[in-house]
Amino acid sequence: MPPSAAPMGINAVSHSKPPHPTQTLHHPSTLAIHADDQLNRSTDVSPALHVSTTFRYASNPDDLVPAKNLKGPQPLDAHVYSRLTAPTSTRLEALLAPLLRAPCLTYSSGLAALHALYVFLHPGRVSIGGGYHGSHGVLGLQRKMTGCKVLPLDCAAEELGPGDVVHLETPVNPTGEAFRIEEYARKAHARGAYLLVDATFGPPGLQDPFVWGADVVMHAGTKYLGGHSDMLCGVLASKKEGWVEELREERTYLGSVMGSLEGWLGVRSLRTLEVRVQRQSGNCQHLVSWLHGMLEGAEGGEAVREAVEKVQHASLQTEDMEWLRDQMPNGYGPVFAVTMKIESLARILPSKLELFHHATSLGGVESLIEWRAMSDEKVDTRLLRISVGLEHWEDLRDDLMRGFKALRDEVKNGMVASDSTA
Repeated sequence: MPPSAAPMGINAVSHSKPPHPTQTLHHPSTLAIHADDQLNRSTDVSPALHVSTTFRYASNPDDLVPAKNLKGPQPLDAHVYSRLTAPTSTRLEALLAPLLRAPCLTYSSGLAALHALYVFLHPGRVSIGGGYHGSHGVLGLQRKMTGCKVLPLDCAAEELGPGDVVHLETPVNPTGEAFRIEEYARKAHARGAYLLVDATFGPPGLQDPFVWGADVVMHAGTKYLGGHSDMLCGVLASKKEGWVEELREERTYLGSVMGSLEGWLGVRSLRTLEVRVQRQSGNCQHLVSWLHGMLEGAEGGEAVREAVEKVQHASLQTEDMEWLRDQMPNGYGPVFAVTMKIESLARILPSKLELFHHATSLGGVESLIEWRAMSDEKVDTRLLRISVGLEHWEDLRDDLMRGFKALRDEVKNGMVASDSTA
C-alpha cells in the first residue's frame, strides 16, 4: 500500500462544501451538463475561464487556518494557488467524478497521470501487454528510478505479489481489441496486486472498469474526454479510500497540473461526451462490419481484398461476445486497425482519402487515419490505425472505397513498389 500522506489543505474564502455529485441519481448525460451546477457563482450559463494563478485568502483574520491545521478534503471552490487547485480544473473534476463513478484527479497529460500513479504506487513488478508505446516509455522511466521488474500481461499469477500492478489497456491501442477486465482483476487481487485499467479507448458511455474490478482507471483525456483535438489532459480515478487525496498531495510536488484553458475546454467537451462516443462507436462498427464483409467476399470488394490483409476491432471478437457485450454494452469503441498486404500500400492509402485526416492521436469529432509507423517504432509497418469521427458513416465508407480503388489503379499501372513485408 502506498505510504499515507495528510492531504494538503487549502485556505481561502469559500462556500460550504456541497454534496458529492456521485450521490445523485441522474443519468450520465444529465450529469455531464449539471454535475458542476454546485460551483455556479455567477449568472453565466457557460462557465467563465479563470486564468489567475493565485487567489486571495479570507479577509477576516479569524478565518485564517494555517496549512498544518487543515485536515481532509477542502471545499471545491477554495483556492490558493493554481499548482494546488484552480477553478476550471476543479470544475472539470466535479463533472468527471460522476461520469467515471469515482473520485478523480486531472493532470497535464495522460502520460503525466500514468507517471503520477507509478510514483504513488511504487510497484516492485508491473505486468503489461503491448498497447500504447508512450505507456512503455513512462514505465521505462519508472524502471530507471526504482528498478521495478516488467512482466508480460499473461504472466502467471504466482509471479505477482502485494503492491504490484497489472496494467491493462482495453480496448487496446492501436487495434481497438478488448480484454476481459474481470479476468485480470481476479488474477491481480488473488496476489494482493492492483489492477490499473487504461480505458482511453473505452470512455464513459461505453464501459465502466470499476464494475469489473479495476482499482484505478486512467484516461488520456486528450482523446475522447476532450473530443475536439485541442487540449491535453490526463485523468486518474479510484474508489480506494484515500488514494485520490494522496495523489492530489503528490501532484502538488510533481507539478503536473492542467492549465486553465485546458480545464475550460474539458468542461465544454464533457457536455457532449456520451452522444459523441456512442455515435463514433456506432460509426466505427458500421465501417468495420463493411470492411470485414468485403474481405469475406462481398460483392464489389475486389479492391479491398487486393490491398487488405486483416481488420481488427473488438466487434470482430465473436468468440468473446458472452462477456464483451456486458463489459461494453453501448458500443465497442471508435478505433480500429487495418493491416495492409504490403508496407507501401499502408504508406500511400492516407493520401488517397478526402474525409480522413492523416494525423496521429484520436478521439476528435473528425476522422483520422495514421500510418502508425510514423509515431510507433515497434508497430507492424503495414498497419493503419483509424479513429472514427462524427461524419456520416456511409460518407466515410465511400471515401475508403475510393481510396482502395485508387490504390488498385496505381498497382495495375506499376506505380506502387513491392516491399519485403509482402
